[in-house]
Formats: sequence, C-alpha cells, structure tokens
Amino acid sequence: MSRVVDSSVFDAMNHIFSIPENIEKFVFSSRSNEGNDKRGVSSFPVDILDTPKGYIFHMDFPGLSKSDIQVTVEDEKTLVIKSGGKRKREDGEEEGCKYIRLERRAPQKLMRKFRLPEDANVSAITAKCENGVLTVVVEKHPPPPKSKTVEVTVS
Repeated sequence: MSRVVDSSVFDAMNHIFSIPENIEKFVFSSRSNEGNDKRGVSSFPVDILDTPKGYIFHMDFPGLSKSDIQVTVEDEKTLVIKSGGKRKREDGEEEGCKYIRLERRAPQKLMRKFRLPEDANVSAITAKCENGVLTVVVEKHPPPPKSKTVEVTVS
C-alpha cells in the first residue's frame, strides 16, 4: 500500500525547514545578477558554513585549474569569486575521432559576489582548490571584550 502526501503539506514543511537557508541568503546575499554589463557571465552554486572561527565557502569548479580562478575582496566587505577559464575537452586519441554528442556545457565566465558579515576579517582569507572544489575560508574577528564593571567606594 502506498501513501500519497498532499503537496500543500509537503510545501509547508519544506518552507518551515528552509528558514535557516533564508536567513543565510539575507546575511550572505549574492550580488551576481546585479548590473547590466554581465552578459555571458554565469553563476555557480555555493555552500557556506558558519563556524565559530570563520566562514567556509565550498564551490565546484570541475575541469578548471586553480590558475583559472580568482578570489578578491572589493569595497572591504564584498568577496568576489570569478573564473574566465574554460574546461578542456578530451580529444580523441586516434585521428578521425569526433564527438557525437556534447551535453556537458563548458563554463563561460563565472562570477559570484558575497557581502561579508561585520565580523569577517578580510585580512585573513585563504583559498584552496583541490580536485575541482574551491574552498575559501574567511576568518572571524574575535568578539569584542565585555566591559568590566569596577565598583568604587565613595568616602
């Protein structure tokens, strides 16, 4: 016997469980679609992890080398990740080989911008690309020290 789940119940549950994702979209808003001069520029999916020590961004760049990827900071609080590189297609080893079908679209120019939170330390950003996965770590500033109250006796 199979159960059919009402789609409105499923949609409501999906909305409830996506609240943390919606908060993340507000804090780490992506500005990849801003401006009209971005013709031919594609976006890419990203995972962002908030840890006690920093923010970790994970992005897939299959077929691109680390020299094809640029990570910069604009306006002191905007993380910019872009690539103008192209994935190389495997050519046939024998003469006369040709593709019959090409479904894996080679990336054009890729770019994403992220507004960083106030506690992000833009002076301490590291990036590493291994096996087509780019990992960018943005350290957090230490929390400000709590003010200390000193009791003074009046004589």
